[in-house]
Amino acid sequence: MTQGSKIFAAALMLASTAWTTNQAVAQSATGEPIKVGAVLSITGPAAGLGVPTRNGILLAEKVVNAQGGVRGRPIKIVLEDDGSNPDSARAKASALVNDQKVVGLLGPSQVAQIVAVGSVTAPIKLPQLIPAGITAPVEFERTCSFHVLPPTALNARAMMEYVSKGLKVKKVGVLHDSGYGNAVMGVLRQLSPEYPNIEFVSVEKFELGATDVTTQAAKVKASNPDVLMVVATSATPFRAVKQLRITTPVVAAIGSSSYEYVKAMGDAADDIVIPEFVVGEDPLPSQKDFIDAYKKEYNATPKNFEAAGWDMVQIMTAALRANPADAKPGDICEWMRRPHPGVVANFDFRDRDLTGIKLSNFIYSKLVKGKYTRIGFNAGS
Repeated sequence: MTQGSKIFAAALMLASTAWTTNQAVAQSATGEPIKVGAVLSITGPAAGLGVPTRNGILLAEKVVNAQGGVRGRPIKIVLEDDGSNPDSARAKASALVNDQKVVGLLGPSQVAQIVAVGSVTAPIKLPQLIPAGITAPVEFERTCSFHVLPPTALNARAMMEYVSKGLKVKKVGVLHDSGYGNAVMGVLRQLSPEYPNIEFVSVEKFELGATDVTTQAAKVKASNPDVLMVVATSATPFRAVKQLRITTPVVAAIGSSSYEYVKAMGDAADDIVIPEFVVGEDPLPSQKDFIDAYKKEYNATPKNFEAAGWDMVQIMTAALRANPADAKPGDICEWMRRPHPGVVANFDFRDRDLTGIKLSNFIYSKLVKGKYTRIGFNAGS
């Protein structure tokens, strides 16, 4: 066993004890709380990401404090809504750091907000955990901002793997938004030489927050693709696909996977394949404790962003427990630069992409009539 494997094994052993929510636990935390900030998109176009992330965070906060918190003190998540706006995100993060004196930050939810908040956290090496993967080049330089979902490049490759090796089709149409989708589309083009059987016959972009994209969807339909890729953080393109009666298979990116978006899709939430990590209806054994705890708390089934919220709090708590109360932000950041077990995946924050998620970690699911089922495709095989 390699040294890295030994570290992972030890971390997993600790996690299996710390994360089991129905065990006999220590006395609940009391005293002055340790503040951890969170900036998420609870309202606005990205609320479908921020709301489920918030729910996972708040569940983890409750469980951590029931288990004794950090050295007997509770953690307190000081949550701010950025309204899906980068300027607001930056201002909220600054207030959390300077006024609330938070010891770490969780979030934000979208690329523009992530970049904006990083201008606050990076100069002071404040440990930050982000429920998204690296997209902008500047994020590679912000080495105290760790990610609990895969980078854009890996999301793009996961989609290409399924289209090329799972569906084995040639003509691909793409419908993508001007934010996250635009970044993924750029990587899809870069990857295309590695998948010579794939041809992009139509690529249509729509603006973030758009409420009608039938014009763009009609152009994609007219190109007669064998498969349609949808890359967005919105239900809007799926409703357009349904409205135009596009019957080709649809493969969507993880940004569309939350049940908030599924509900907004209505009867369009059908026959869509998504490379993701958490299928609450059929969880992996390592995910079951979290899934059960979430269902008990919210009477709902969690997915990737809820799990990301949970993982962020668990990792931040582990770092705070491992360091003295007067530790500097940079010291906590350096401690975090190691493997961590998670519900989403096993992370390794030593990796250049500050996440350590691998292509083989993806689970492929199919959304059928508003519910997810795992399908038997393994990326990279």
